Amino acid sequence: MIALIQRVSEASVRVEGELVGQIGPGLLALIGIQREDSADKIPRLLDKMLNYRVFPDEARRMNRSLRDIGGNAGGGGLLLVSQFTLAADTSKGTRPGFSPAAEPVLAAKLFDDLLSAARQAHPQVAAGRFGADMQVQLINDGPVTFWLEV
Repeated sequence: MIALIQRVSEASVRVEGELVGQIGPGLLALIGIQREDSADKIPRLLDKMLNYRVFPDEARRMNRSLRDIGGNAGGGGLLLVSQFTLAADTSKGTRPGFSPAAEPVLAAKLFDDLLSAARQAHPQVAAGRFGADMQVQLINDGPVTFWLEV
């Protein structure tokens, strides 16, 4: 299970012109689900996303997590967007292969399970729509981007 996380000032996702998810300061997490992934990976990935220290402290060092920012709001926002292309095999040629990606039924279930777990664990969670043609807008803060894999 892969999460490409980006520290953002703001991010949103639209489907057919409809705004389906939006956050202010926080993390945009593009989620790739691979064939061998299972529900037992969800808690570890979610823990990493919520607690990975990518936000600056008073000394401008990356020492604060998503849970640490945002004061009384309980942390910054988390926007989850499914992106099967993260699971692509790019080792050969100039065209990606998608055999490492999970089948859509499994991927949809695991993405929904991750979203449910995130909403239980964190107060500000938004999401794109699995399998939809989405338009994602973001202001990458830093830029700061990390590849997390469990």
